Amino acid sequence: MTQTLQKHVFPVIRTAGVTGMLVSFDDRLSEPANRAALSFAAAVKAQGWEGIEDVSSSLISVCLNFDPLHLPHADLQTKLEQLLQSQDWYASDLPNGRRLWRIPAVFGTDLAPQLEEAAAAAGMSAEEAVASLTSARTRVQAIGFAPGQPYLGQLPEAWDIPRQSQLTKDIPQGALVVAIRQLVLFAVQAQTGWRQVGQTAVKLYQPRAADPFMLRPGDEVMFHAISREELQNMQTDPMGGATSEVLS
Repeated sequence: MTQTLQKHVFPVIRTAGVTGMLVSFDDRLSEPANRAALSFAAAVKAQGWEGIEDVSSSLISVCLNFDPLHLPHADLQTKLEQLLQSQDWYASDLPNGRRLWRIPAVFGTDLAPQLEEAAAAAGMSAEEAVASLTSARTRVQAIGFAPGQPYLGQLPEAWDIPRQSQLTKDIPQGALVVAIRQLVLFAVQAQTGWRQVGQTAVKLYQPRAADPFMLRPGDEVMFHAISREELQNMQTDPMGGATSEVLS
């Protein structure tokens, strides 16, 4: 049930202030550790423990916020230890309710000016890079940095390329960037050290919608290439031409 890496034994339970507890499944990102974090977070929510106020997952961890007046630290620690011992979370099924999203994107052109640079870093031509990125079926490993913004992975090993040494300013909303075997789809305009290889029209955060976040941890995403003109026609669609189907 546990993994031994370097001098650490995982999973590890740590306190995070007076009202927080963190369960970590590794000290670096891997598919099994991300699978464990997603599955364990869903399992904790399903327990319905009184005193738990929020449960969220990151790339390799689960964070619990709780009320220590209703659920003392020691009691929560015991509950978490028992749940961790109940199964092999690294090989567990992913949570139910996930969706497969197919998102159109323009690759290259002035809308995504760093495609060739990123492709060269990955040892590919621009055409090979687009073929690789559009054939990859990635998982929403975590939501972070901005509301609804997904970290997608993992890409093939060739995409284990470093971040830039300098920041690129004003990456637009809907931009698709790549580094360290991950893609990030930007929910807001921001600066980044990742290389922009694509541009979409999706609005990942829609605060007035009944469900403001388009993507959820555990969802899967595939991109397909479209023209600049097709992208322009999708600008008025909050979903940016994206479609989805239920996985489980």
